[in-house]
Amino acid sequence: MTTKIIGRRIRRLEDRDLISGRARFVDDIKIEGGLHAAFVRSSLAHAKILSIGKDAALSVSGVRAVLTADDIASRVTTDRLSVALPDRTYRQQRDRPILARHEVVYAGEPIAVVIADTPYLAEDAAALVDVVYDRLPAVTDCKTALEPNAVRAHADAESNLLAEFSSGYGDVDAAFARAAHIFSGSFQQHRGCAHSIECRGAVAYTDIEGRLTLWSSTQTPLVAARMLAEILGRDEATVRVAAPDVGGGFGPKLVFYPEEAVVAIAAVALNKPVKWIEDRREHFVATTQERDQYWFTEIALDADAKILGVRGSLLHDHGAYTARGLTVPQGAAAALTLAYVVPAYRLDIKVILTNKVPVTPIRGAGQPQGVFVMERLLDLAAKGMGLERDEIRRRNLVPGSAMPFKKGFVTRGGIPIELDSGDYPACMADALQRSGWHSFRERQKAARAQGRYIGIGIANYVEGTGRGPYEQVNVRVEPSGLIHVATGASAMGQGLKTMLAQVVAEQLGGAVERIVVSTGDSAKVAMGFGGFNSRQTVMAGSSAHVAAVKVREKVLKVASHLLEVSEADLDIVEDHVEVKGADLKVSMAQIAKAMIGAPGFLLPGNLQPGVEASEALVINAMTYANGCAVAEVEVDIETAAVKIARIVFVHDAGTVINPGVVDGQLMGALAHGVGNCLYECMQFDNDGQPLTTNLADYLLVTSTEAPPMELSHRVSPSPLNPLGVKGVGESGVLPLPAAVASAIEDALSPFDIHISQIPVRPGDLLSKIRMPGAG
Repeated sequence: MTTKIIGRRIRRLEDRDLISGRARFVDDIKIEGGLHAAFVRSSLAHAKILSIGKDAALSVSGVRAVLTADDIASRVTTDRLSVALPDRTYRQQRDRPILARHEVVYAGEPIAVVIADTPYLAEDAAALVDVVYDRLPAVTDCKTALEPNAVRAHADAESNLLAEFSSGYGDVDAAFARAAHIFSGSFQQHRGCAHSIECRGAVAYTDIEGRLTLWSSTQTPLVAARMLAEILGRDEATVRVAAPDVGGGFGPKLVFYPEEAVVAIAAVALNKPVKWIEDRREHFVATTQERDQYWFTEIALDADAKILGVRGSLLHDHGAYTARGLTVPQGAAAALTLAYVVPAYRLDIKVILTNKVPVTPIRGAGQPQGVFVMERLLDLAAKGMGLERDEIRRRNLVPGSAMPFKKGFVTRGGIPIELDSGDYPACMADALQRSGWHSFRERQKAARAQGRYIGIGIANYVEGTGRGPYEQVNVRVEPSGLIHVATGASAMGQGLKTMLAQVVAEQLGGAVERIVVSTGDSAKVAMGFGGFNSRQTVMAGSSAHVAAVKVREKVLKVASHLLEVSEADLDIVEDHVEVKGADLKVSMAQIAKAMIGAPGFLLPGNLQPGVEASEALVINAMTYANGCAVAEVEVDIETAAVKIARIVFVHDAGTVINPGVVDGQLMGALAHGVGNCLYECMQFDNDGQPLTTNLADYLLVTSTEAPPMELSHRVSPSPLNPLGVKGVGESGVLPLPAAVASAIEDALSPFDIHISQIPVRPGDLLSKIRMPGAG
């Protein structure tokens, strides 16, 4: 496809404001007379609330209110934040309360809010609120939580089993019965917090017409508006939720939180603007996380190392409440076999409540865990059968000739999983060639002679992206000649505005600088879901394309009447429409003004007024991006310190709108993967108290840990949307932990160790080095 602007590495439209300090985040929104909120949070992981003493806090000068669940009850239609993703497999419903009333079930759960003239007063007064507890035992390990006499995460629960289900297809037992080889492995995986550079925040106020506006650092403003209207019993037209500049999302900001509801309720109750800004310590105990998964899995192969089946079980730590359905375990189960031809598959999943911060998706939403297990099983099988790790993958990857390839099971919404395009073996071969895989043994031998332990590892992945069904976009030519693009999709640093501008500019003259993009505002468009699951280029981008095509058609039709020439002889060039091969043109501004019309006069061509189009293109089937990561590491056997020396990452996300934006997304996700596999760990003690509540204890990747990265784009356009695009925002994080684990094993092959747990901690690794063969 010949393009004008799609595929070009133009500068991001967002960056000028960001680097010049003109960007506006939630905390930059200052409204005269505004008040500030501070939350009283549970200091215990599990307890009954006996009483809440407010008098001391209310006696402080400048404190305007202290609100509890009882205080807000008359202003809401429900005291719970109902789960947005229902599922038949729930054994119990555990929606979050707006404010805890009778029982707290994790340390950090909000109990009350203090509203004061300054944030400092609010924080100080919050410390004066006297909550009297009856302490209850806590459960923190999802394995022991299923024992018959285990402590219950909720006092009224019969058990800690929240949900139980199986995912799979084919005759698994028959596959294992005829297998020539069976290999098994147990795996423990941990993912921690998101830690976007900007924590959460909200500002709420009502205007003179009584309309409520909530500014929130959210990935899903339109969903938040609908939920807030329902909670407050308001018509949706009287509630606006908008996201200003958002300093990173990574998943947790797609959730609607108690704090957003409470800030809005307080603004209505006091008839004053109210602001709340989460600090970093709050982020550790109040913002949703991912956490532990325990896997036991087996893989069956024939004598030629072709996979016959995979089966196993998964225990998933869900935390204390359901805040985003069963997305994480479902994502893990779905991702496990995607890249490979696996005729039979079954995974039995138990989702377990614990007295810890609720679990929701973080970049990848369970998919990195599924990829890790599959890639580890393949390394086990390769070792057991005496094959090279790349060879066993080559024999089992879904070939390009098989596309589209049906996998035999369905998404959480019941939509069949069908891989739409790609050449997975070619992608892996490209990564192997670029990484020097086949000559690595020579380098490794030379390093060993010097007493250095280097290794190389590989992992493939396929990611389901572009979750539907739609995202609305409006494209409008203004009388100024500028082109306005509006969508409820939410910008959070990923270059959304640049992407939409390029897509629209492709149809309307190629002048990106003349396009103004508004994102994440329920007042601008009515329908949409927001940013998650690498969906915005697929969903919003496709809607923008279709809307821009409609606007282009109208622009040319109007211009043909104004210039009295055929539409076929016209083209849109920058800010005007010109006759091909002639010095005759009309500006976009003139066209837009002409379509406003004048009283008593016909519009050009007797067309409908205005030059705009709205589109919410429905795309139900997901697109599937794929890729291969090769990691090279060096391990210090005296300290077990792991240094990632190099990452080669080859991926296919269909049509690339802006290679620079894609590179940025991939590098960020790869760095996130480095953190997941080597550094990040959110720890709790046996009483459910968080132990890592600052960035000295919870380790994030910095520039000194980020290794050199070599990226390469392959393009197999998706047939499922008009742009041929697939999502890319999470891709890098999926295979990286598995590739690094494989490389560590390779580096330490003289010690015969096996990596079955992430993050890989130096203490654990050193024990394996000192006890060769112990696993």
